[in-house]
Amino acid sequence: MVTRKRILITAGPTWVAIDQARVISNISSGETGFILASKFKRSGAKVTLLLGPGYFCGNLKRIKIIRFKYFSQLQNLLKRELEKNNYNAVIHAAAVADYRPDKVAKSKIDSKRNAWKINLVPNEKLIDSLKKYAGNIFAVGFKFEPSASSSYLIKEGRALLKRAGLDLVVANSNINEKYCAYILDKSAYFGPFFTKEKMSSCLLKLIGKN
Repeated sequence: MVTRKRILITAGPTWVAIDQARVISNISSGETGFILASKFKRSGAKVTLLLGPGYFCGNLKRIKIIRFKYFSQLQNLLKRELEKNNYNAVIHAAAVADYRPDKVAKSKIDSKRNAWKINLVPNEKLIDSLKKYAGNIFAVGFKFEPSASSSYLIKEGRALLKRAGLDLVVANSNINEKYCAYILDKSAYFGPFFTKEKMSSCLLKLIGKN
């Protein structure tokens, strides 16, 4: 049961700036986080949703929503929420920017330029910090590989599970725009799930047991 459990969910895309007017982003819709937040709230959990940039429509009444746009904002929010608010579980479903420019232009780059070279460097892996911010929290991560086979999904999910010290990983793909996901723990996996609703229902049950 998740009744009265405090659940932190992250969702949506993450920006990194390249100048004063432009960003690098990704194609995340935030839909998975919306489904999860709604399902956990209906089951009696107290849900806080950290939601990335974009226009979202849907019924998220009685869910605390904190908006962010940039990588640094999400990083600070995760640290603050996990260190101070005594959550039972965190579900990190946001599509976090993996790279940032090594230099951000201090003004808007003129659009008349013939070329603009940007050198990208890796961002910190926020997923690796969840247990550092809250050591006893039940932590769930997501691994998205757009065109991966089932065996590769499970392999990559297990690697993330071990590296970040997570309790569960949702490894998912979107081959030919068809959703497929597995939920992995340290000894088994569940799935495949071919809709986000079914994956979310299973995740709800697994977190409810802990």
